[in-house]
Amino acid sequence: METSFLPGRTFQNLEDLNAQARDWATVRLEGRPQGKARLIPAQVFEHERASLTQLPPHLPGPYQVHERGTDEYGYIAFGGNFYWVPGTDRDSVKLIEYAERLQLCRGRECLAEYPLPADGVRNARFSPPGQPEPPGYPRNRKKPTQEEEQRLRAFSPTVDAYLTFALQPQGIARHRFIRELFALSRQMTGSLFIATVERALRYRITTLETVRNIARLSMLSGQTPLPAPLVDTGFRDRDAYRLGHLTDAPDFSPYDNLLEDDHG
Repeated sequence: METSFLPGRTFQNLEDLNAQARDWATVRLEGRPQGKARLIPAQVFEHERASLTQLPPHLPGPYQVHERGTDEYGYIAFGGNFYWVPGTDRDSVKLIEYAERLQLCRGRECLAEYPLPADGVRNARFSPPGQPEPPGYPRNRKKPTQEEEQRLRAFSPTVDAYLTFALQPQGIARHRFIRELFALSRQMTGSLFIATVERALRYRITTLETVRNIARLSMLSGQTPLPAPLVDTGFRDRDAYRLGHLTDAPDFSPYDNLLEDDHG
């Protein structure tokens, strides 16, 4: 396998690789002489077949048994995916894993049977074909936000840059932020949303409540983008300012000595 089958071989997924390996082992390899004895596997098998005991056809294939608890929505978790357990009981079930399928059993009763999903499938939920869709979702099912993030980044380069800046938290905080920002984008026009995000990026704002206030003020002012904050420079004409701005700078050295005393 390491020296003859894998080097230089390409495949689309694990199923494709297994199909190629099966063809290589049963079609190409079994007719070639192997090892120093130059034995041909197909001929050796035919010679040994008479000494082998054939298993009865009713015996099941190799399997592994797993115990799984059922959540309040009727799902069990296995292999990163979620499988619905028919019925209203929420007791634990026995999951029997075969090479290509799963069986859910409670006692001697088989509740459902599912084909194993393709390699790499994660966070998917499955229910028996031909039955109504289960009403709820698994308790611990992840809710990815890749689609919402892609649609937000497609708004404009400004929104893309803002997401790159704001999406520093990971995990639940990250997904919640994306969902709420995407919901906000659907509550206003595209130009207003872009102007709001541009201002939030300029002032490094990541609090969504503040972003909503920016959008609200922009709508009230009727201007997009918002003007810069107005500062009344008349404070320089006030008597208190005139008296204070010419005074000597305060001497903070006594506080430095206090810090030195505390550390020394």
